[in-house]
Amino acid sequence: MKKRIALIIIACSGLLLANNNILTDKEKTTKINTPQMNIKQSKEMKDIYFAGGCFWGTEHFFKQVRGVTATEVGYANGNTVNPSYREVSTGDTGFTETVKVTYDPTIVDFDLLIDLFFKTIDPTSLNRQANDIGTQYRSGIYYVNAEDKAIIDKKIQALAKQYTQKIVVEVEPLRNFYDAETYHQEYLDKNPGGYCHIGPDLFELARKANPEKPKEYTRKDKEMLKSKLTALQYEVTQNNATERAFSNELWNEFREGIYVDITTGEPLFISTDKFDAGCGWPSFSKPIDKKLIKEKQDNTLGMHRTEVRSTTGDAHLGHVFNDGPEELGGLRYCINGASLRFIPKAEMKAEGYDKYLPLISKKQ
Repeated sequence: MKKRIALIIIACSGLLLANNNILTDKEKTTKINTPQMNIKQSKEMKDIYFAGGCFWGTEHFFKQVRGVTATEVGYANGNTVNPSYREVSTGDTGFTETVKVTYDPTIVDFDLLIDLFFKTIDPTSLNRQANDIGTQYRSGIYYVNAEDKAIIDKKIQALAKQYTQKIVVEVEPLRNFYDAETYHQEYLDKNPGGYCHIGPDLFELARKANPEKPKEYTRKDKEMLKSKLTALQYEVTQNNATERAFSNELWNEFREGIYVDITTGEPLFISTDKFDAGCGWPSFSKPIDKKLIKEKQDNTLGMHRTEVRSTTGDAHLGHVFNDGPEELGGLRYCINGASLRFIPKAEMKAEGYDKYLPLISKKQ
């Protein structure tokens, strides 16, 4: 089926040649990636090459996995130089449709990538995956780092115990890899309804396979806090001091972003809930979640107030009053700027707070 679709694409490319809209086989890039080149290309990232039938679906599958930083479709471990799709489709070149997967090993484990790959193929089917038939559709894992072979072999052995038939997934060092034509790259992104031997349920599986681990926030000891905080920040958060009104720049900070506990980094307030109370301290109508703070009666200085502290860090934040805007719920969380760190919206993802981005909305 995929071969027929590809022939239609090639035929159409001939009709559109005058407009230079699609590359022909002869215009195909001639770049070759050898194992040595790949190692030089990325010291922090790692590369692995998966062949699992039609490379359109395999590429789209791995693009869904958190920690995969780049993908590229091409032809691997064949016997000619710079083959075209048409040549590979004959089954005479020795090449197999392959996806180069570049990943960050600090985010996603190599073991997980292999396990996910196995879910997209029938490992006992020789030279065929679904409707894709021919040696160019044989399944394989091609490595550029020698230490990867032991991991792959172990996974293959474990997989074999689940089947009575022989496992025919090819495991070899990468000998050569040529980029496929431009129209094959990210094909399913450009053609959402295009042919694919991998079902949408597996794409969803890939998206959920490596969820981001929630940050762990812990209370710091006094000595660490003294070395980390300014004198004022320490006095406010640890000794319940109050900064002077209008003295901290955060009282007048109204950019979109998030406010976190200065002692732990745990999110406490969001810019959407901030308002100008005219008091000289950052004021919020509510915290992100009531579980993030704790309230206690404060009868110091001859007053009856409700103190607000962070739950995890047990840092003094300020007080909550019942004189806030009625349309916002009637509360005013009056917080010391010294207890907070503000992270602008543009920096939230880089600092690991992207899960809170949906909470930010521009005020009308």
